[in-house]
Amino acid sequence: MSPLISPEQLRELIDTDPTSLRILDVRWRLDRPDGHPEYLEGHLPGAVYVDLDHELAEHGRPATEGRHPLPSAQTLQEAARRWGINPGDTVVVYDDVNNTAAARAWWLLKHAQNPDDGPGLDIRVLDGALTGWKAAGYALETGEVTPETGAISIGEGYARRINIDDAAAFPEQGTLLDVRAPERYRGEHEPMDPKAGHIPGAVNAPTGGNVDDQGRFLSPEQLRERFLSLGVDPEKPVASYCGSGITASHSTLALELAGFDAVLYPGSFSEWSNHQDRPVASGE
Repeated sequence: MSPLISPEQLRELIDTDPTSLRILDVRWRLDRPDGHPEYLEGHLPGAVYVDLDHELAEHGRPATEGRHPLPSAQTLQEAARRWGINPGDTVVVYDDVNNTAAARAWWLLKHAQNPDDGPGLDIRVLDGALTGWKAAGYALETGEVTPETGAISIGEGYARRINIDDAAAFPEQGTLLDVRAPERYRGEHEPMDPKAGHIPGAVNAPTGGNVDDQGRFLSPEQLRERFLSLGVDPEKPVASYCGSGITASHSTLALELAGFDAVLYPGSFSEWSNHQDRPVASGE
């Protein structure tokens, strides 16, 4: 089953089977991390606002875990219950920037659910994000949505991730993708982290290349061709990282769509560059 859902498919779900449907609005940008005001002005019917900085990340440990460390099981469980999620629900996530933030919620919920908690979640990303919904001619709602508290259980730890030592060794065994903008990868511009450049051996694969000019993901065939051209070997492992682990989730989703079994380096370059003993490469 595809991890994507079209606006038309979601509209049908809302109309025919809304009982176990949960829609999450994950609006967040580096230059405007609080998307709540925009959410209140207009969101998908029944959508609950997700605070990425406080519900999809922990804080205070940039030197050891990067700017957006993965949330603890308790943090994510409390948040997911506030969103009204129960075991077996269909959860659809979206944002207003090509799903680069929403993919973080997708990755966390996909890899954190307690396997002993009954039916698993069906987690989807709204292809085309908020722009695609509006382009399809569907209406928005205003104001806050406060669902009944859910009963989802989040397990300890996350599957399909690597740590800083794994990232250092990864280019020797597979492909490590740096999905930041080319100028940050090359070390020409670094607005956020203490060092400029990239992890030695990493290949640049900017996140924007995963979608078309409408913000929809490229077809699986196009994505596979893109990653193969970048050197991803189907017979070897592949991992992605970004600045702080947010947009790298988007590329992990794109790799899954393309048929690759990808892992995520959550600490990403913000963790790597805060360790003085870790080398940094520059240029192509």
